[in-house]
Amino acid sequence: MLPLPASYTSRRQFSRGGAGSHRSTRDVLLTRARITNLGLLLLSTFAIFSFLVNLNHYYTSPRAYPHADGEPFGIVETIQRDETLSTLDHLIIVPGHAIWIGIDPAKRLDDNEWILEPYQRGGGRVAAFYKHIATAAELSQQDDHALVVFSGGQTRRTSTTTEGESYMRLALTTGALNASAAPLRATTEDFALDSYQNLLFSIARFHEYTGRYPVQITVIGYGFKSQRFNELHRAALRWPRARFHYVGIDAEGEEHKKALEGERLNGYIPYTLDTYGCHDLLRSKRRTRNPFIRYHSYYTSSSELAALFDWCPGDRTGGQTTTFDGPLPWDYL
Repeated sequence: MLPLPASYTSRRQFSRGGAGSHRSTRDVLLTRARITNLGLLLLSTFAIFSFLVNLNHYYTSPRAYPHADGEPFGIVETIQRDETLSTLDHLIIVPGHAIWIGIDPAKRLDDNEWILEPYQRGGGRVAAFYKHIATAAELSQQDDHALVVFSGGQTRRTSTTTEGESYMRLALTTGALNASAAPLRATTEDFALDSYQNLLFSIARFHEYTGRYPVQITVIGYGFKSQRFNELHRAALRWPRARFHYVGIDAEGEEHKKALEGERLNGYIPYTLDTYGCHDLLRSKRRTRNPFIRYHSYYTSSSELAALFDWCPGDRTGGQTTTFDGPLPWDYL
């Protein structure tokens, strides 16, 4: 007679309560076990070795994830800010209106040295543009904590540069800006497509450039746009009135009267109906001014403003003039 399988024998013994009955899994897990000093040493050595290998991998392997501050590692690695920038807290904005394509600064007031819209020709408008630039440079020289931002995108199909870049080039070429100091005390904002974006994007560029947000803002532009900036754009961003200043410089003579009426019909009134410029008329203006399909980096460099960048009130939020009510960095300044 063949012997019964061991498993069968064990089951029978277990059922009879015999001495050879199986212990439960719980009993096995709770049973004390002996381990030699050598075994403990080997286990500890392996654990330490594994920890060191993983630590080395963390610090030396390529990183494809955001930096702790929200900026991609590959971008952060290219940035080294001068210590001087940490003292800047005054943003001076020069909104662009056209693109200077000249070489000779002596011809800066010649319309043919600029890419202009038909309505901008004649009347001394380019003289006003240069006064905006020169005034900003002068104010920055009076305030060691000021940064000038020339703001304006690549808005013309026949241009290979932006409004902001051309303004700064003119400022350097004429000597209005000190060439040796300019790299630290002046920069460009190259994506704004209208006056609202001139203000918002310049704040974002200040943060991108210095690593902090400004405490006070001065805008230098057409005098007839003062109301638009003070009452509409500043309020749309909830920037404190006491820390916002506007310096207005207009073209002279009959051109000024024409500009006042044009501002009322094409600027001020449209923004009273569409505060953030993201509907119909104002949106179409932005699209026509962006022929090269450029878009900004501020979602990354000023991520605290992402919700504001995308804020476009409509019927669901109570109308196209509903003010953004989310948190903003300058709420705590």
